[in-house]
Amino acid sequence: MTGPRYTPLAHSLPSTVPFVGPETQERARGQAFAARLGANENIFGPSPKAVAAMAQASADIWKYGDAQSHDLRQALAAHHRVRPEHIIAGEGIDGLLGYLVRLLIGPGDAVVTSLGAYPTFNYHVAGFGGLLHTVPYRDDREDVGALFAKAAEVDAKIVYLANPDNPMGSWHKGAEIAAALDHLPEGCLLLLDEAYVECAPEGTAAPVSADDTRVIRMRTFSKAYGMAGARAGYALAHPDLISAFDKVRNHFGMNRAAQAGALAALQDQDWLAQVLAQIAEARRRIAGIAADNGLSALPSATNFVAIDCGRDGVFAKAVLDSLVDQGIFVRMPFAAPQNRCIRVSCGPQAELEGFAAALPRALASARAG
Repeated sequence: MTGPRYTPLAHSLPSTVPFVGPETQERARGQAFAARLGANENIFGPSPKAVAAMAQASADIWKYGDAQSHDLRQALAAHHRVRPEHIIAGEGIDGLLGYLVRLLIGPGDAVVTSLGAYPTFNYHVAGFGGLLHTVPYRDDREDVGALFAKAAEVDAKIVYLANPDNPMGSWHKGAEIAAALDHLPEGCLLLLDEAYVECAPEGTAAPVSADDTRVIRMRTFSKAYGMAGARAGYALAHPDLISAFDKVRNHFGMNRAAQAGALAALQDQDWLAQVLAQIAEARRRIAGIAADNGLSALPSATNFVAIDCGRDGVFAKAVLDSLVDQGIFVRMPFAAPQNRCIRVSCGPQAELEGFAAALPRALASARAG
């Protein structure tokens, strides 16, 4: 008996996923984590109005969601002062990344990203046979000039840039990115991942027109809005590119409850402001915990903080492993030299106090070798 006849491309791909989820790790260790600080979820939670809207929508969950996400797109258009034709809604940025890569990348097509940047994007590129070219970070920030220069060198069809950045939490002023577009090669699309931009200082969002054919910006309700489990995201771009998504997307991929929750969350900006204040306070607390242990926290414009463990990736991994053994779920960058750090998500006081108690033991264990 023979099995399925996979494509040569599928045969060539590794059987891996970009991230091993905390639930998988909990099953492996046989117990739950005491503090869940590794996935950059917003532990402060979504707006109660969003929770109520999702509960109400669940009563009609027997219905497919609106394939056009009409009400959400109308509200997002008003929020960003663009037309609904500039917006596509989908099942999180991850889903939209997959659709965009499917639209633009075929076997052998060049794509440029930073070495150590968001691995899920790389996963999609590999899945469609694209060739990934990387440039190093500079001073723990993605190097916009080097990314665009590499794109020109390899005739890239997409350049990926996260602003603010994951995993380092660093950021560029939006005006600097907009000015750098003069150096983006002809025919290359800048994929600007702004998943954390609500957490960032004023002026971080790039002032780029939604009609600019050189750029697509992606946003999410997973981070500041606290709805990671709902899978709700959207992109802003020229209407021609937005309409092209209809050729490849799962038209019913964004479920009814997620649409209702995202709409309610967007309309509750008071809750968002409150959560952003809690995130800022948590960033200060994490930096304080790092300093108390002789470590340094990198400046962050996100809902997480990268902590420099002061040595190399082997040492940082030992620190991380000890934290996980103590029930504190955190993650770390995977490429040098950023992998000298661990990455800690913002959270309420109880979770951070658990991290504060575990970190000295983790450092002692790592130093003991």
